[in-house]
Amino acid sequence: MARKPESDNAVATRSPAALKNLRSTIDKLDLQILKLVNERAQLAADIGKVKADHGSEVFMPAREEEVYQHIVENNKGPLDDATVRAIYREIMSGARALQKVLKIAYLGPEYSFSHLGAIERFGQQVDFIGVGSIPAVFEEVNRSHVDFGVVPLENAADGGVSDTLDMFMRMPQLRIIAEVRLGIHHNLCATCEQQQIRRVYSKPQALSQCRSWLSKNIPYAQLIEVSSTAAAMKLAQQEPGAAAVASRHAAVHFNVPILFSNIEDFANNEARYAVVGTQEPPKSGHDKTAVMFRIAHTPGALVNVLEVFKQGKVNLTWIESFPAKGPKPAYIFFLDFEGHVEDPKVKRLLATLHEQCEELAVLGSFPMASVSG
Repeated sequence: MARKPESDNAVATRSPAALKNLRSTIDKLDLQILKLVNERAQLAADIGKVKADHGSEVFMPAREEEVYQHIVENNKGPLDDATVRAIYREIMSGARALQKVLKIAYLGPEYSFSHLGAIERFGQQVDFIGVGSIPAVFEEVNRSHVDFGVVPLENAADGGVSDTLDMFMRMPQLRIIAEVRLGIHHNLCATCEQQQIRRVYSKPQALSQCRSWLSKNIPYAQLIEVSSTAAAMKLAQQEPGAAAVASRHAAVHFNVPILFSNIEDFANNEARYAVVGTQEPPKSGHDKTAVMFRIAHTPGALVNVLEVFKQGKVNLTWIESFPAKGPKPAYIFFLDFEGHVEDPKVKRLLATLHEQCEELAVLGSFPMASVSG
């Protein structure tokens, strides 16, 4: 007869000596891990000295994506890939800070999704500077007050972020040097019971992305738009009968209980953020290139441009359009596509696009990111 597996209670009641031995083994492993992490950090510091001698950048998104990919591909568990990635994000953040503590501007306040996107990209060992608007992020980068900025680029539920695209039209000298893809999960947070909620506060986008769930589960509550999820959480703390729609990080930070998790209507909700800077990242072998172009408001103009991509066998990954400002009708288009500006077929494609478009600006080539969070 096969032996029955031990129950949880049987495992829990093993001798204290066995538990002590397991903890002793963990303590030894912790010291080994600490030793190896510091050895790795010292090597990163040595690399930093070589970079300084050659005038290279401290932040190398292509190299960091390569590390993530290598680690995830070799992860055998039991920790999942997201956990392993988060551990290495902070290891690399700390090692990078030995070379230079970066200054990162983001659309504030703290624990907004833009802030979470910035943490996802850079880790905690940087100086985060929250500003009040997307144009302010661009200005901080343009004036060299910060090293990089993090701005929302698009949302799977709501599309492109017009303020960000407008700033690229105003400051095409700035570059997208990396992207962040963040899974967006909303939570209903309150200090009262569900049936006591009379007002729900959040950003317009967050309320919009949870509208169906809110109407089904708390139809009697008034939905009130505020400037940020952080502002919503403060109101949920202070007002009787108030709730907020916000991230789990915000709930922990403001110490407001989560009543319901993942209340977004679109299960695969995702936001994409652009890391804005002035450098030109090298090829990673798994890149995107973003461009902005203007075409005349004439029949077939856009078709002619898209035909260039088809003929060049270059895959488009995103496209947005906005009316151009000026006396004549025209449109500005934003696209990103697979490949790097140094790839021969991308070079040929861009040369042909210059002939097809009234204006063309390359906004940057950067490593493709995978969804996190």
